[in-house]
Amino acid sequence: MTGARITGWGTALPDKVLSNVDLESMMDTSDEWIRERTGISERRIGGLTSTLAIEAGQQAIERAGVDPASVDLLILATSSADQIMPATGPTVQNELGLNCGAFDLNAACSGFVYGLINGFGMAAIGYERVLVIGSDILTSYLDFDDRGTAILFGDGAGAVMLEPAETTTLLGSDLGSDGSTRHLLYIDHGGHLKMKGKEVFRHAVRAMVDSCQKSLDQAGLHPDDIAVIVPHQANIRILDSACAKLGIPIEKAAKVLDRTGNTSAGSVPLALADALAKDWIKPGDNVLFTGFGAGMTWGSAIIRWDA
Repeated sequence: MTGARITGWGTALPDKVLSNVDLESMMDTSDEWIRERTGISERRIGGLTSTLAIEAGQQAIERAGVDPASVDLLILATSSADQIMPATGPTVQNELGLNCGAFDLNAACSGFVYGLINGFGMAAIGYERVLVIGSDILTSYLDFDDRGTAILFGDGAGAVMLEPAETTTLLGSDLGSDGSTRHLLYIDHGGHLKMKGKEVFRHAVRAMVDSCQKSLDQAGLHPDDIAVIVPHQANIRILDSACAKLGIPIEKAAKVLDRTGNTSAGSVPLALADALAKDWIKPGDNVLFTGFGAGMTWGSAIIRWDA
């Protein structure tokens, strides 16, 4: 059994920007209305899940300084695979020049947290280098006549590299799901994304708070011990409410929502990279990751930073 730590990270966003002002010409909405209710000013759209994942994964590999041939496993969290079959993970694996197993993991917007915890688990049984990527292009499933969903989502990807450590840096974790609520947020084959926003909001806040508390209890930590919380970037009101209930100041929350919108499985690693770029996270800091998504699914993980 071996420990693991994050040694590299990367991001990818499409070039095309879709601003709130752009949406004003497409539907009955306004920049002020969107910002007040969601915290979003613009989002990026375009590309493929695979191309975004490749770019983010390449950055993570280079930042970690590892030989691509030494990577033992690739986990791609996505709910917008390039095709129904095959999985997109092997495409990404091939383009990155990896010689390893690769698979897709679909836990919707919770996907990266699910993938991160799975990555630590695989590292514990001997997979020394695990590349975990979250990548989604949910704008391709939007109905731009539906203001309730079209204003929320963007496309993007983020990745981290896990490598061996003397002891694991994963201090606590929790995963959960409730399939009885699947009707609250879904995409049928050939259809558009459908969401019951108010109910999703209520479930999301409760799930995130409960999951984070379970991870804190497992790690033997108090909310005051968390240096930075890296939450799924869905809605600023959800972040405000969850942080308040947890007793973690919103100032400790990594946020890219205003520039990216909800990028599903890409949102947590995008927020992590932004926090690192701002030098928010120091060695020895306790970092709390948390997400929720369709399913409904949710998850959280606490990592002692040792990059």
